[in-house]
Amino acid sequence: MKNLLSRRKPVAQNKSSALEATLTRNWLRRGPLACALWPVSLVFRLVSGVRAALFRAGVLKSSRLPVPVVVVGNIYIGGTGKTPLTIWLVQALQEAGMRPGVISRGFGSAEEGAREVTAASTPAQVGDEPLLIKQRTGAPVMVGRDRAATGRALLAAYPEVDILLTDDGLQHYKLQRDVEIILFDGRGAGNGWLLPAGPLREPVSRRRDFTVINAPELTGDLVRAVQPGKAGSDPVRGQTPMTRRPVVQMTLVGEHAEQLRDRTRKQSLSELAAHPELRIAAVAGIGNPARFFGMLKGAGLSITELPLPDHHDFQDRPFATLDADLILMTEKDAVKCAQIEELSDDPRLWVVPVTARIDRALADQIVEKCRGRSIA
Repeated sequence: MKNLLSRRKPVAQNKSSALEATLTRNWLRRGPLACALWPVSLVFRLVSGVRAALFRAGVLKSSRLPVPVVVVGNIYIGGTGKTPLTIWLVQALQEAGMRPGVISRGFGSAEEGAREVTAASTPAQVGDEPLLIKQRTGAPVMVGRDRAATGRALLAAYPEVDILLTDDGLQHYKLQRDVEIILFDGRGAGNGWLLPAGPLREPVSRRRDFTVINAPELTGDLVRAVQPGKAGSDPVRGQTPMTRRPVVQMTLVGEHAEQLRDRTRKQSLSELAAHPELRIAAVAGIGNPARFFGMLKGAGLSITELPLPDHHDFQDRPFATLDADLILMTEKDAVKCAQIEELSDDPRLWVVPVTARIDRALADQIVEKCRGRSIA
């Protein structure tokens, strides 16, 4: 049951996956490889620090939009759960009576300018994550490389929008922001070093307004590893005193699966777990596939894991020779598979929607902070 793939993956993909796996393992500790790369990380830190200083000095220009801007981002490279957090926050703001819009880079999109995400959009046009956010929230969503220009375009098209969320873009300093949320997962800060010796784009000491950890349990070591300390460095606003603030826990919960070709057909995970004779495979083309697999195992499922690169496009038809009764996938993967006729008609493919569970106080504090801003 554990060897469901009968065909070999392309050599290039094997090499790429092996390199990624090697770096990922070494980013969790300060071993020989990480130590060898540490001098290079100092160069990376210097370059990124100079760039941030140029924004602070006004040499590199940044734009301020007429509505509050909330950035949901991470300093740990790869997936930490930003999209589920963004979806949760959009819904919480809607419940609070606000009218949020979302802007994003649109990973994988070949187009340059700002463009709206609609029900008719494809992942190739706008990216998989923005399309998922649109489907789950119904809020106005636009993508574009220049987030400031994209934000202006969204506000021009939807003047009723009174708050903007940017899915990722923490290091996109061309856009000024009112609230910064940094999201970590159970890996914490890894070995605490910057790329390429470690997994971080910026130091843990970086200032932020809120820290969220996507993990089923918060240990003292995990919380201490991601807190910025008594003084944090804000790349745009400069050195600002910052006391330790409470860490907010986020958990991702999936309770049922929906058949890809008929999303009204549902099956609870507990019911699937009650049938151990089922050969179940799980696929995840996300930044941290282990998190999805762990959730399914926690629901009592015995699965064969098929991790794929983040933003995998599924054009290689990875399930053609997969011997399984059911193939469970993430919603992010489903938005792409639904666009491919051969996959959208495969009765084995089932989607597991996940919902973020977070203390409502986080949204309340963001609303309070944004409403206190003087509108430009």
